[in-house]
Amino acid sequence: MEREIRNFILIVVDSLRQDHVSFYNKGRPVFEGVRACETPNIDAFARRSVVFTNMYPCGLPTIPVRTELLTGEVTLPHRPWRPLLPSPLDITAAELLAREGFVNAMVTDTYHLFKPDMNFHRGFHAFRWIRGQEYDAYTSHWPRKRKVEDYVSDKYPEHWRRLVARYLANTEDFESEEDYFAYRVVMEAVEWLERNREHRRVFLWVDLFDPHEPWDPPPRFDTYTDPSYDGPRLILPMGGPAESWATPEQVRYIRGLYAGEVSFVDYCLGILFKRLEELGFFEDSLIVLTADHGHPLADHGKFLKGPDRMYSELLKIPFIVYYPGCEHRVVDALAWLPDVLPTALELLGLGGAARGLEGRSFAPVLRGEAEEHRDFVIMGYHEAPDRCVRTKEWSYVRRPAGQPDELYNLVEDPRERVNLVDERRDVAARLASAFGPQFFREPVTAVKGLQAKYELSHTGL
Repeated sequence: MEREIRNFILIVVDSLRQDHVSFYNKGRPVFEGVRACETPNIDAFARRSVVFTNMYPCGLPTIPVRTELLTGEVTLPHRPWRPLLPSPLDITAAELLAREGFVNAMVTDTYHLFKPDMNFHRGFHAFRWIRGQEYDAYTSHWPRKRKVEDYVSDKYPEHWRRLVARYLANTEDFESEEDYFAYRVVMEAVEWLERNREHRRVFLWVDLFDPHEPWDPPPRFDTYTDPSYDGPRLILPMGGPAESWATPEQVRYIRGLYAGEVSFVDYCLGILFKRLEELGFFEDSLIVLTADHGHPLADHGKFLKGPDRMYSELLKIPFIVYYPGCEHRVVDALAWLPDVLPTALELLGLGGAARGLEGRSFAPVLRGEAEEHRDFVIMGYHEAPDRCVRTKEWSYVRRPAGQPDELYNLVEDPRERVNLVDERRDVAARLASAFGPQFFREPVTAVKGLQAKYELSHTGL
């Protein structure tokens, strides 16, 4: 007999690469010179859950992804980075669940969500903002306790130095791990859970901005960098080709900082999972852990997100689903984040509320009633011409006019090093036909081969 699923807890972790979750990567290092990232708490959660290996975002980055999660609608064809629209143009998970008697809360340090008029708190009975992340307008003074020069190289222009300075000023009073953002978000979420267990049904959205850059893990977790490194602490990498502003040693160091940030987030999530267990939420709750996207670490030459970086380091995300009575499995069904809300509604016994959404429930995959969900998924930035369409085997990247397209066999070449667009034009043409006018501004008439010379100019900022 299936147990009733009364509550929904959605945990979103920003910029978490799938290959930096050790459950997925089986302890293998991703980069030479940087030891494998360890995530024991996420791993433990995964071992009691259904783990997806082929979950993807659709529209990128931060805000379009969260719009898809909250509304079950696809953003890529028609939605840039913008606030939620007034109801009923946008109807959110919080609004839908409030109508069904849920008490809803959002706890986040993702400061884009609480900028004026963004409206992502709409429909929540409680919302808690943790201030100061990244370039949040939390302070206005120049940092006093840490010197900007210790966190940049002589290649950093003034604009980047000011970005680093804002973060340093926002965080200069941190004295212990408990002051760091991920810890504070988790503790606020735990406190809300403890006070609201009395309600029959709750929806909690926990949204952690880390491990988004700047990467500045607490000392106890800064163990992935070379202890002999004596250069600047480059917590904020720049866009553009890394070789133009960073040495190989600096690239390895930055990658180590990212791994340390992931490790600290995992530690904080361990606190949340432990309290969820103690409060009995594993007995009656749907718990979803996901990232919005990954993060390029110069895998293909550049750090930071950008519309030209249509590779697995940006696109492949961890996605783990727990519900009472679920059997642990690892599934390779293709799905994307607009499918999450329809799935949650079905599992909560509210499948009728998902009618009309663009996302489609993958609950049959969770229950073991189906092995497949989607034939392909499509990803990109609304404002940019680059698009990626993927199956489980192939990734086809449609590039702007004048640039050759790219085709990778994800099974034989998971790091996407060998472009097969000329050798397998048949596959590229088949995948290109999946776009349609709603996903690509111009009709795709032919696959562009490698003959053209090109230079990508996106900076990622």
